[in-house]
Amino acid sequence: MKKLKMYPVSSIEELARPMYMDDMSLFTPAVAFFTDFSLTEPLVIDASVSATEAREMMIKTHVRLKFVVDKNSHFIGVVTADDLAERKIVQRVAAGAKRGEISITDLMTARNKLLALDIQDVEKSTIADIIEMLKDSHQQHCLVIDQKKHKIRGIFSASDISRKLKLPINIQEHSDFYRVFSAIA
Repeated sequence: MKKLKMYPVSSIEELARPMYMDDMSLFTPAVAFFTDFSLTEPLVIDASVSATEAREMMIKTHVRLKFVVDKNSHFIGVVTADDLAERKIVQRVAAGAKRGEISITDLMTARNKLLALDIQDVEKSTIADIIEMLKDSHQQHCLVIDQKKHKIRGIFSASDISRKLKLPINIQEHSDFYRVFSAIA
């Protein structure tokens, strides 16, 4: 094992920053803003996890959306923090379910109910186009698919866009996540 040396920071005054961040505007190509799963591992959760466990996990890690996968790691849906809200779990319990037996699959949005943008359209769009679509659909997230490769390519997040642009993006979020996405065949 290599022994690493520590250096004093007292004379360092500047923070490294990505060069592209300064030049971002509403006219910047949309691809500069989306989380590309060919570069970043998607956040996944196993379908067998209980809704209560998933809720606690997402709260602790400050994650608002996870991709639900089956035992073969195949994508079966998405679950959001809103899907796992305490009131939704309590509604299931009131309907007769045992709290510990409520699975995320009971509360997630299934793959066949989802809509998405295609990467080819995203590559021809600006971030202003994406923001407008998110506002029109009242959604915080939007999936991006690659129809040619038959894969989910990535995701847009309104909060990530807002952070990169250093602008507030007000989106009145609806709980019906599936309204934003096009069917994944």
